[in-house]
Amino acid sequence: MVRRVPLEKIRNIGIMAHIDAGKTTTTERILYYTGVSYKIGEVHDGAAVMDWMPQEQERGITITSAATTCAWKEHRINLIDTPGHIDFSIEVERSLRVLDGAIAVFCAVGGVEPQSESVWRQADRYHVPRIAFVNKMDRVGADFFRVVSEIEKRLDAHPVAIQIPLGSSENFEGVIDLIGMKAIIYDETTLGAKFHEVEIPESYRERAESYREKMLEEIAGHDETLLEKYLEGEEITETEIRRALRKATLQIELVPVLCGAAFKNKGIQPLLDAVVDYLPSPKDIPAIRGIDPETGKEEAREVSEDAPLCALAFKITNDPYVGHLTYIRVYSGMIEAGSYVYNVAKQKRERVGRLFRMHANKQERIDAVFAGDIAAVVGFQKTTTGDTLSDKRHPILLEQMVFPDPVISIAIEPKTQADQDRLSNALARLAL
Repeated sequence: MVRRVPLEKIRNIGIMAHIDAGKTTTTERILYYTGVSYKIGEVHDGAAVMDWMPQEQERGITITSAATTCAWKEHRINLIDTPGHIDFSIEVERSLRVLDGAIAVFCAVGGVEPQSESVWRQADRYHVPRIAFVNKMDRVGADFFRVVSEIEKRLDAHPVAIQIPLGSSENFEGVIDLIGMKAIIYDETTLGAKFHEVEIPESYRERAESYREKMLEEIAGHDETLLEKYLEGEEITETEIRRALRKATLQIELVPVLCGAAFKNKGIQPLLDAVVDYLPSPKDIPAIRGIDPETGKEEAREVSEDAPLCALAFKITNDPYVGHLTYIRVYSGMIEAGSYVYNVAKQKRERVGRLFRMHANKQERIDAVFAGDIAAVVGFQKTTTGDTLSDKRHPILLEQMVFPDPVISIAIEPKTQADQDRLSNALARLAL
């Protein structure tokens, strides 16, 4: 079985934000422009692909994290859309545990809000590199520069604007790319699918040059070669800027900041470019570390399909047609449909019945999943969230997932004794 997509061209990312910052709307545009969806699904219409549960469609909110896969410029992007409500923060926690990078979405009016701070801390805990997207630039009161300042002060981060908005509120036309020094204006008749790269308008040129200088100064401070050229007044190429910014982003020293208006279909394609350019591939992530359960010694597994299997079950759902769906992140080795894996925590063998690549609540059947990828398994009987899966001859136990303590307890009972078994089964499924 041969890998189809090289490791360096895979991105495992999540989208996180405070409620109503526009996470799911941004995700829906990503799916549209990458060709996964042929129609834009709107959250307010209950038609969003990623909000597939009836409760989500009814309320217009994300309750459970949903995974999908899309392609952009010869890269495979495994994308998880997470909830914004603090009630469902566990969904963010277990997603960030297995992701390599993240897009933090901020409202251009609301800025950094309480849940923005919570998810940022969660990303810090798992050392997840991230980029920021200031959304809703078309709204009255939108202020990109204030939001960038709030990211720095309230999140103790080091944001670097690589775009500035071309107008704001009802006059928002597009973005100014500070690296390429060009303006990007979107064609509204094609739902933003087409855009034009033009010269920066004269009225914006002075501001663009000023912010480009700030950007170069910030990036050069994290790259000695670039700093030397900057201080000598030498010309710095776009390639050099992107290379230095990628390095600083992966080391979580800088956070590239972009802007747009997802609902008005503006700013999404450059955001996808930034995912490819600045967020890590599985090869950029340090080797996963765990404990050999037999010796108690720490072990590391490099990201390679030639290494012994190491995978983590990070989420379990119930599908009405296929039953238990166990979402896994494979760190090393590979898993084939029909094979067996070893659940280290339960000390049980589990059979891999079928393998799927998920698209929200839809499944695409696959034959194998390789190191660095995310997939869903049907057939596991004993596996629960947080369990490590490995080769029985080379067991490794990864760090357990951390779940917040409950803040409320309730007792429930069936209406009739005849419903006792069904209630017990339902509660058991929820506990997975």
